[in-house]
Amino acid sequence: MSETGPGHPTSDADAAAIEADRRAFRAFLRDHNLPATSQRLAIADAVLSTDRHLSAEEVAAELRLAGASAGTATVYRTLEVLVRSGLVVERDFGEGFKRYEAARGVPNHEHLICSVCGKVTEFRDERLERMTTVLAEAHDYSRQRHRLVIHGLCGSCRRGNSR
Repeated sequence: MSETGPGHPTSDADAAAIEADRRAFRAFLRDHNLPATSQRLAIADAVLSTDRHLSAEEVAAELRLAGASAGTATVYRTLEVLVRSGLVVERDFGEGFKRYEAARGVPNHEHLICSVCGKVTEFRDERLERMTTVLAEAHDYSRQRHRLVIHGLCGSCRRGNSR
């Protein structure tokens, strides 16, 4: 589940899932009497069509690259709407700003964050899932969810090849 490439769909299934998310966002806007403006749809596309964890500033940069634009306030408000819709998940990696990723039915997963280049790598490990349940039960808790973020140096930065 690590980030790869520019975040473009790699298969027909990915493209179909992204299109389903786009339709779901339009339906959410309609159901909540919110206009489906070109800016909102472009912001949704930027987040829904990538496997990266984008900050609001990165979303704005993606829009500019695509020849579109939206004000900072519009980007933030639209990201909030996307989170409320359940299509996007907000992540706080302790960087002083939030990042956003498409929810797309991804199971619970953890993150590795490079302290030098900022690369975010996702991983999932069943042993960790079992261990968090065992730890919770040992302290008389019924585990509902957990979050693990590991900060360190990616292999590229360790070798001195930071991006």
